Amino acid sequence: MTLATTVTILATSFILTVILAPVGIPMLRRLKFGQSIREEGPQSHMKKAGTPTMGGILFLLSIIVTTIACGLIFDVFTTQTVVLLLVFVGFGIIGFLDDGIKVIFKRNLGLTSLQKLIGQIVIAIAAFLLLRLGTFDTAIAIPFTEWQVDLGVLYIAFLIFWLVGFSNAVNLTDGLDGLVAGTASIAFAAFGVLALFNEQADIALFAFAVTGALLGFLIFNANPAKVFMGDTGSLALGGALAMLSVLVKQEILLLLIGLVFVIETLSVILQVGSFKLRKKRIFKMSPIHHHFELSGWSEWKVVLVFWSTGLVMALIAVLSEALL
Repeated sequence: MTLATTVTILATSFILTVILAPVGIPMLRRLKFGQSIREEGPQSHMKKAGTPTMGGILFLLSIIVTTIACGLIFDVFTTQTVVLLLVFVGFGIIGFLDDGIKVIFKRNLGLTSLQKLIGQIVIAIAAFLLLRLGTFDTAIAIPFTEWQVDLGVLYIAFLIFWLVGFSNAVNLTDGLDGLVAGTASIAFAAFGVLALFNEQADIALFAFAVTGALLGFLIFNANPAKVFMGDTGSLALGGALAMLSVLVKQEILLLLIGLVFVIETLSVILQVGSFKLRKKRIFKMSPIHHHFELSGWSEWKVVLVFWSTGLVMALIAVLSEALL
């Protein structure tokens, strides 16, 4: 994939999102698709109540159109592209249903955890079966080494855990204006570069389409946000990011590139575990971005620090692979 092709993909998804947003945001507002705010959350967030949510639809459409159109134009639309779209759209639909229940019933809880889990597992299995139609490698690479561990038939269990885990990790991170849009755009760009290293133009196409769309969405999602992506966007992004790591065969490296998402998830696990076992909380509030807010950091400061962390981790991962 040439530099010109990469720029074309980035620009196409970016421009489509920027065009769709001014049309879609007022529509979401007219439909009264407003965000419900957790009563136990930071009080500074109460002013965000009513901000249009489900904005993930905007960049989902942009990414789908860009991936299919550019994939056909540049002749890089493959089975792996279809798998990425399957996971991305499938997890997006689960998020859409979750968001829909929240806005219709005006509450902060949508689908049950079990309902979401079942949907995510079904999509993960479908993606695995589609990959197995070809010559899919079930080995997992150990980052920065030549070692691999072949999981064989157990890879399906790993894939389910990976997709479900990271879709929920990104979902947990989506609590501040622009936080996920920025960190996810960095992570997808990193995997786009890794795909180029492997000469996987079809996978790089999707990764850069997501990057461009998220940068366009960030214009409207940065503080103060005019729209939130909702579970529609965060679940789709998390599932697709995990699937990218699988197709690039750098699954474990996602723990470094997506370190922000990992830390956010661990903070919730530690908080819940500590409270159940000791009746004491470790953080003022979890996920950890709320802890920093309640410690006196401005929302912008938290977001910028987390973006910076994501960028540094992505650079370390990409440069390390490039030098090997």
